[in-house]
Amino acid sequence: MFRALTAAWWYPVVHALFGPFARRMVLGLSLAVITVAAGVGLLGLSGWFISATAIAGLQLVTALTFDVFMPSAGIRLLALGRTASRYGERLVTHDATLATLAALRERLFLGWGLRPSSDLLRCPAQVLQRLTADLDALESVFLRLLVPAVAALGVALLCTVVFGIVAPGFGVVFGIWLALAGLSVPIVLAIRARRAMVRRSLATERLRAQAVDLVSGQTDLLMAGKIHRQGLLLARADLRLARADKRLNRLDAGAGATQAVAASLTLALALVGAGWLVDRGVVGVPGAALIVLMALGAMEPFAALRRGGLEAGRTWLASRRLSAPLSATTAVMPGEDVADSVVMAGDAVDVSDIVVRYPGVTSIALGPVSLRVAPAERVAIVGASGSGKSTLIAAILGELAPMTGTIQTQPFAWLGQRTDLFQDTVRDNLRLADPEASDDQLWRALESAGLATDIRALAAGLDTRLGESATGLSGGQARRLALARLLLRPQPVWLLDEPTEGLDASTAAYVLQQLDRAGAGRAWLLATHLQREARLADRVLVMQDGRIDGCWVRGSREFDAAIAILRPD
Repeated sequence: MFRALTAAWWYPVVHALFGPFARRMVLGLSLAVITVAAGVGLLGLSGWFISATAIAGLQLVTALTFDVFMPSAGIRLLALGRTASRYGERLVTHDATLATLAALRERLFLGWGLRPSSDLLRCPAQVLQRLTADLDALESVFLRLLVPAVAALGVALLCTVVFGIVAPGFGVVFGIWLALAGLSVPIVLAIRARRAMVRRSLATERLRAQAVDLVSGQTDLLMAGKIHRQGLLLARADLRLARADKRLNRLDAGAGATQAVAASLTLALALVGAGWLVDRGVVGVPGAALIVLMALGAMEPFAALRRGGLEAGRTWLASRRLSAPLSATTAVMPGEDVADSVVMAGDAVDVSDIVVRYPGVTSIALGPVSLRVAPAERVAIVGASGSGKSTLIAAILGELAPMTGTIQTQPFAWLGQRTDLFQDTVRDNLRLADPEASDDQLWRALESAGLATDIRALAAGLDTRLGESATGLSGGQARRLALARLLLRPQPVWLLDEPTEGLDASTAAYVLQQLDRAGAGRAWLLATHLQREARLADRVLVMQDGRIDGCWVRGSREFDAAIAILRPD
């Protein structure tokens, strides 16, 4: 049962949102319930006190004996408590939510900076969408769904208990009506608005991507005579966004009107019930005033759920998009114990019966596949293009969530055939691997990667700013900078995807020499189709059609034969 839950797409998102700051969120939920309960209680007690005081003043005896101090003290207590709890609830819930989103944003940023995101890196606008709009959408889970829902149900329970003390049957009926009427509107709104909200999110992302393409590629578009066409595509994306907004505005207005009708019906139910109880002599006029005024304020917490219901589709889409990167087992959130996130003993990599399918594709891309890599063992994965090598690596990296099976690894570092560097200084590009690294450590890593002399020759040294896509460095220099960044991460596992692809023979030989030297004692998982890379392995796995077709150890004829069919150096 637990394995089935953890394999669900929403589990990584829920775990990431509520794991690190769960205590603060529970405190925020408690304060939210206290706030709305105090507000409804204050309204009801004030109505009872005013009515009771007016009735007591009709006769001299009751006017002299009526206790005004206890109710007034209760009103002051509820007023002060409501103010304090509201302030505390806003402070705690927003602090916990913003801290969680900041930690998630840092986690994704560092993860995409140190690991490949092949699909996303080809579309920078999508990376920006994930880091900004998608992560911001997750705040609705707590602030606009969970907190209002718990607070509203707390008010429904309070009304049920208070009214039930007077008349149990009436209290139960009112509580059930309040919960059904209050929750049905946001639930129906979430269902009806989901498609429009998803379309709006997709249109926003498309608009952003096309705007980036228009600005960054305006020269090429102008030379090719396509700039007008790109402008038309931008206008179409904006029109789709406007249509989605119009649909959502209509749904929101309809939900608001429905909630107003539900509030009126709730008040009417309270008036009828209070009149019936007064007629039967169960309560007096002050008690009836308390019932009516509590019912008047009971629907207010449910109104706060409307926005959460409207944005539920956006939150669902963001959760599906972020599920795979957040499910990476080696990414550790602040406050988590590393021992809970990685395999601390035994195999360096343990892949058990995974099946992977790309989003939007019905066919299976990988699996079932099982693989174990022992500590300090070097395993090369070979096979024809499309055999599943890169898919397996992407699943282990956490970029693709397996449909079934489990993946566990010790902490790993990554080096691929694509060098991903930021438009920043050499120092800050290196410190992505180790934010606390000193300049001496950076120079030692550059020395080991064979790049120290080149960097020292630059006027600004480590402070040299690189252009977009590492402009300012040659391809070989950029690969060596990536190697230096790898060497700054003393992880027990290396995941390598054709690390010398595209390099000239001398640069490739140097990179492999440094990898061989620095990688001693570490476990390797290397996807390759080059003989020079596969020769470093202790074991070769041959993949075909998404499955492991053979496994050969160094020294066997099959091992030599598997390497012989690879592309020569």
